[in-house]
Amino acid sequence: SAQEIGPTDITFKTDGTEMYVVGANGDEVNQFTLSTAWDISTASYTRVFSVATQETAPSGVFFKTDGTKMYIVGYSGDDVNEYNLSTAWNISTASFLQIFSVSSQEANPQSLAFSSDGTKMFVLGENGLDVNYYSLSTAWNVSTASFSSAFTLTASEVAVRGLAFSNDGSKMYILDEDD
Repeated sequence: SAQEIGPTDITFKTDGTEMYVVGANGDEVNQFTLSTAWDISTASYTRVFSVATQETAPSGVFFKTDGTKMYIVGYSGDDVNEYNLSTAWNISTASFLQIFSVSSQEANPQSLAFSSDGTKMFVLGENGLDVNYYSLSTAWNVSTASFSSAFTLTASEVAVRGLAFSNDGSKMYILDEDD
């Protein structure tokens, strides 16, 4: 809460030594170092990166598997923002690259995920109660994304917030704050 009173998403460096929390109150990503991998009780705050110029209601954060790209989705702009990181996993080296609008499919995107090879992007939508799937003709480049299909969620899932996949992509998980 010292860094963000309205956290909306969390993700980790692949080895569990860094944690990233995005928040809609500060419109920023906060980075924490974990002295023991995957143990959040060892987290210490290290830095912040503002995304307010591109998104004033960030709801999701995702990193390329090697940490050289960061993606922010938000429900103010209804888009995915792509950032390059000149030093992998260090958000202070992030620079905005480009934007991809998802507004034709979703007016309230909550979370996003990519396939491990970066050729598929998934955006969870609260308004449409669905997961929108996009193909990327160039891996990890959102400007090459094109809408492919949508997976409709059940009517009981009314406040969807998070999206995750198993490492091999065979399972999808949806976080719903009402259930």
